[in-house]
Amino acid sequence: MSGHSKWATTKHKKAANDAKRSKEWAKMIKNIEVAARTGGGDPAGNPTLDDMIKKAKKASVPNDNIERARKRGAGEEAGGANWENVTYEGYGPNGVAMLIECLTDNRNRAAAEVRTAMNKNNGNLGESGSVAYMFKRVGYVVIPKGELTEDDVLMAVLDAGAEEVTDQGEFFEITSAASDVPAVRAALEGEGIEVEDSGQDFRSDVLVPLELDDAKKVQRLIDALEDSDDVQDVYTNMDLSDEVLAALEA
Repeated sequence: MSGHSKWATTKHKKAANDAKRSKEWAKMIKNIEVAARTGGGDPAGNPTLDDMIKKAKKASVPNDNIERARKRGAGEEAGGANWENVTYEGYGPNGVAMLIECLTDNRNRAAAEVRTAMNKNNGNLGESGSVAYMFKRVGYVVIPKGELTEDDVLMAVLDAGAEEVTDQGEFFEITSAASDVPAVRAALEGEGIEVEDSGQDFRSDVLVPLELDDAKKVQRLIDALEDSDDVQDVYTNMDLSDEVLAALEA
């Protein structure tokens, strides 16, 4: 559902039932392992790892699972897989551009599962570079609005690299360069402001507005892609109105 600035979308609510929660946990465990391998196993010196651990704890991933993944990634414990990042590009129904990020230990399996999901749900895989030019990577931090005003938030984060504060109903979303997310988080926490979520996203300035029926078709394709254990995230450039989003979530 990414690709527009609506934070509270199905993408962030999909871990509702046990099967989906289990998949979500597995993806978080993978991210922790990779973050520890690439940046070291100490969360204090590795902001990406620290962020992944916080997200996993917020999603109720057992501490034992988190710690074992950290140790595997850092080489303190045997059994870590050779995870590799692979991104696929293509189009979904109605010409919606899609970036599909995978973290896999088997490129052939990942490619086959992505291709199957696309073929069965009116999508088409494209060549490398066919849609990536439409997207840019951004960092985001989401905070509950509470009694805060937009000015309060801006004052807290302006010197930390924040670029924009957007009102999302019950939340404010702060966007920045992807590398500035830890600094923005730290600035907010330093002011005693609770952080609901943070991370990196791909966003597009070229948006495709969809009505409910077409949004459902794209959502079916996203669900099929995310059923693959190798798929970590799916980004699109679809633009959904509040009414369509509400109907989709219902």
